[in-house]
Amino acid sequence: MNSSNNSLLAQKTFAVFNSTSTHGALVQLCQNLMEQQKLHWPQLTEGYAALESVRVREIVCSNYTVFVQFNPKRIRSTGADLDPKAIQERKCFLCLENLPEPQKGILFQDKFLLLCNPVPIFARHLTFSSIHHIPQELESSFGVLLNLTRDLSPDFTVFYNGPKSGASAPDHFHFQMSPRRALPIECDAVDMRRRKRLYYKDHVAGCVLVNYGRTALVVESTDELRLLEFLKNILEIWKKVLGSAEEPKMNILCSYQEELWRLIIVPRRKHRPDKYFIGGDDRVLISPAAVDIGGLVVTPLEKDFLRADAKLIESIFAEVTEPPELIERILEKLQ
Repeated sequence: MNSSNNSLLAQKTFAVFNSTSTHGALVQLCQNLMEQQKLHWPQLTEGYAALESVRVREIVCSNYTVFVQFNPKRIRSTGADLDPKAIQERKCFLCLENLPEPQKGILFQDKFLLLCNPVPIFARHLTFSSIHHIPQELESSFGVLLNLTRDLSPDFTVFYNGPKSGASAPDHFHFQMSPRRALPIECDAVDMRRRKRLYYKDHVAGCVLVNYGRTALVVESTDELRLLEFLKNILEIWKKVLGSAEEPKMNILCSYQEELWRLIIVPRRKHRPDKYFIGGDDRVLISPAAVDIGGLVVTPLEKDFLRADAKLIESIFAEVTEPPELIERILEKLQ
């Protein structure tokens, strides 16, 4: 990074976090950042004011429940043009030079910034992005995911949207954070009546949620090194099963509590459902990412919010996620 970029990074740094800091220090810094940014960044203040008036409906599906949130401010993300040409031509909103002038963040490991999300879905919604413009890719950053989740515990869940599975900035590496257990899938993942164990080896356990409407693999471990090895191995086998060198489509939610990491991995077969692309009034502007798949379906249009029902949600989840047989094949090969 040259001197001008160093100067820009210094301007954008609200605080610096060292991972050796005491437990809870990063959560407190995030709280301080949020308070400062609400005072000095009007866009964030407006975003949280708008969040207070969002409407939410509960929809009971087969064997699970979801909530639908009418959030007009999310239209930019939900309706983002993700064509490679459009991505290349637009300014990346996560690059330092394109951040709004009042926006600041917490420098993490000298490589990432923790930022307040100006278009929140939750009462506390953060974004964690690289200070360099590098592609959205997880394989080289599993360790970062686990470290960040531990440092933000027990208040936050960290989630990852693959570049073809809901990321509105597929060209810039980032995670997002939500309050822990803000999504129904997080509570369902610890319900032993829903779980079917398929894997246990070297202090890493893997199970799937049964009859859940979408495939969800729950991975748990207290051993960081063995968990990292498992995640790298499963990714390699997943690629071989698909016959592709690309990162598999996926959404991941990661939490840490009482020295246990829990990852919920949802394998995706496509980004957006067919209804997203049809014309006329039949179009449904729902673009599922980790939050939606996790049970909080965001709708920026009121018509979609009002007409969403169990049949629509179930069909979208089934269409965009892989069948459970895929995970079973992968774990069988890994075993």
